[in-house]
Amino acid sequence: MDPLSFKTIFYDKKLVKKNWILMDATDKILGRFSTKIAFIIMGKNKPYFSPNIDCGDNVVVINSNKIKLTGKKWNNKKYIRYTGYPSGKKFINAKELLIKDSRMLIYKSVKRMLPKNRLGNLIFKNLHVYFDSYHKHKAQNPKLIKF
Repeated sequence: MDPLSFKTIFYDKKLVKKNWILMDATDKILGRFSTKIAFIIMGKNKPYFSPNIDCGDNVVVINSNKIKLTGKKWNNKKYIRYTGYPSGKKFINAKELLIKDSRMLIYKSVKRMLPKNRLGNLIFKNLHVYFDSYHKHKAQNPKLIKF
């Protein structure tokens, strides 16, 4: 056997083919739906996945205002932020966040599933979430994926 035939191929940005995927959040559970999104935008569904390059697809999520949470999480799940001032810790529960901006539920959930580094910030830009079924990415011809 030729030992040169066992060389490993390393992919870079030029060899990666990025697709556009459309996902509908109607009646989907937030956590399970977010893991599927994170899996796709990181590129773990591709055979040439590499953790050091952005090889994932662009994901468009529609109908974010119809997402579901199980149990008592609508009232008990808290999102915490800090204003930077003394005693500036602010709490908001999931129901209030859904009313204020339903896209933030999906954005926060997926963002926390990504790597906490510069590549994670770059990968996060591949996610586009919209309130209803209208989105501005029709020119990219996203493929609808059902779970």
